[in-house]
Amino acid sequence: MKYNLGMNQLTLVLPFALPPPEMARDLLRALPAPALAALLARTNSHSFTPFDNALRMLPHEAWLTQALKLAAADDGPSAAFAFAAMRGLGLDASDGHWFIINPVHVQIARNHLLMDDPRQLRLDEAESRALFDCAKPYFDEIQQPLLYGDAQTWFMRADAWKGVQTGTLEAAIGQNLVAWMPEGPGARACRKLQNEIQMLWHEHPVNLQRQQRGLKPINAFWLWGGADANLNPRAPLQVGDAQPWLTALGTNKAAADLASTLAMEGHDDALIVLGTLNQAALASDWSHWLMQMQQLEQHWFAPALQALQQGRIKRCTLVLSNRDAHAEFSSSKYAQRKFWKKINLNRLST
Repeated sequence: MKYNLGMNQLTLVLPFALPPPEMARDLLRALPAPALAALLARTNSHSFTPFDNALRMLPHEAWLTQALKLAAADDGPSAAFAFAAMRGLGLDASDGHWFIINPVHVQIARNHLLMDDPRQLRLDEAESRALFDCAKPYFDEIQQPLLYGDAQTWFMRADAWKGVQTGTLEAAIGQNLVAWMPEGPGARACRKLQNEIQMLWHEHPVNLQRQQRGLKPINAFWLWGGADANLNPRAPLQVGDAQPWLTALGTNKAAADLASTLAMEGHDDALIVLGTLNQAALASDWSHWLMQMQQLEQHWFAPALQALQQGRIKRCTLVLSNRDAHAEFSSSKYAQRKFWKKINLNRLST
């Protein structure tokens, strides 16, 4: 196989690759990942950064907003992904403030609301289009245009809602949404619109048919990711198996494994987000998490270590996270020669 020689920097962003502290010891004992262990133990630099959950996003999302220049350096973390995701789906706008809208299922109880992981809803294009067409006149009526991206990703322009505080989709999954409702400018109008759409979809034929097939109805939407249309994010970004909105954000879709990625021409630097662990971690399915980590070891960590050792990559950085922190580990060919550094996964348990 022909390789693209001389990649300067490979950055792999792996949400939920940091196990929760209370599970770390047992999970790492069951995880055979010698290549990952070498990349973590033999480094030029490494850091561990606690995260403020009050920001209503996940640590890897905050990291990406800075890395992709989606927020000014003095603004702090901001999940301003909407316009970049629009461009990734072939949509464009010359101005305005845009939000991502995800059609979702929310479990409604007396004292709590819980949002299911949208990846489990099996919402197809025909169903999504029907719900979109039903909802669009309500958005048009309040002069907040609604655009269709894909089955799980729509967009809304709402200039007057700029500054509204919303939680990111994945950060809100499995949380009590009572504490995650929009706050700030436009929050009341947003909640009113959510209630109207909820009633509109309650007995929609799509949902009646879904329930007959044993599927959960689409009974709400989640709004987040507000961004101005003049953002100019850094490129390239490649995305593996991740949330649909993040896949849309990618300017290049990542190959199935690192070997295929290295074979591509013109990749002096690559920033790749691999979301294969997200669903298992959000569901606390740790046996599936271990299986996915072993797949990452085979298709990404082992090839990355080999490419470093052979000089085909000059530097490899892993950005690993959970809900409460992110850690960065940067290695090189010379760092891998630090034979006195014992190879193990201990740094995943800090």
